[in-house]
Amino acid sequence: MALKIWHQSFTVLSDLGAYDAALQAHFQRVSRPDTEIVMHGMRKGTYRTNYPGNDIRHAALQHLHATQFIEAALRAEHEGFDAFAISTLPDPALREIRSLLNIPVVGYGESAMLSSCLLGARFGVLVFINELTDLIADNARRYGLRERMVGVSDVGFRFADVLQGFSDPSSLIERFHVAARSQIDAGAEVIIPGEAPLCVLLATHGVSSVDGVPVLDSLSCWIKHAEMLVDLSRQSGVVRCQRGYYNEPPERERVREVLGFYGRPLESTPSR
Repeated sequence: MALKIWHQSFTVLSDLGAYDAALQAHFQRVSRPDTEIVMHGMRKGTYRTNYPGNDIRHAALQHLHATQFIEAALRAEHEGFDAFAISTLPDPALREIRSLLNIPVVGYGESAMLSSCLLGARFGVLVFINELTDLIADNARRYGLRERMVGVSDVGFRFADVLQGFSDPSSLIERFHVAARSQIDAGAEVIIPGEAPLCVLLATHGVSSVDGVPVLDSLSCWIKHAEMLVDLSRQSGVVRCQRGYYNEPPERERVREVLGFYGRPLESTPSR
């Protein structure tokens, strides 16, 4: 039976033509034939430039921007999507969104870390927004996986380099190999290639290992987790926990009232 996933990026996809196109091609390649992934980005004008890192490296600004994820998640369920996917390494508002929805919710970072544990004893994460190091380490702790993580380190290049790499990847891939070897020397048996733009670039060019250590296609991980969770719900009736502070869903009408109070009525938020 077909399923439909709402993909939510932390970038303004319309500002990033090469990345947008690479994502579409990658999703078509790795998802099941009956899976439709509908791509969504942040609202145009969210950031001052096409680079979100100047904002999301600050905890407070990332928290404010995460309201777009919450609004998008509510709209995804309202529009009949089967799953909602937070497609960015920091997993903004993952726990809060999961508590709001009845459909499965997956996060790029969490899915990557969980998948890594099936491929090796310990994993390392490479990021091009170095200021996210503390957040990613803290997320691993909250997911119960801190002991499985070797560390989070700077890959040695930036967002602009990754965008340029979509047209000429050779130099960037070699620099990635150098950074990955440092993590491997520290004990990593799986490498998570940080933010989604780097992941899709590496996957597009067939980089799946460094010196025998797997380089995870983190985008594929959340796709497969979303497909699995939808299947579990449909075939076995298994859904997420509904009890406790982080799990019990609030009354939907009250959610609408609170959004309206803060000037974000659900009906007025754009769906694309």
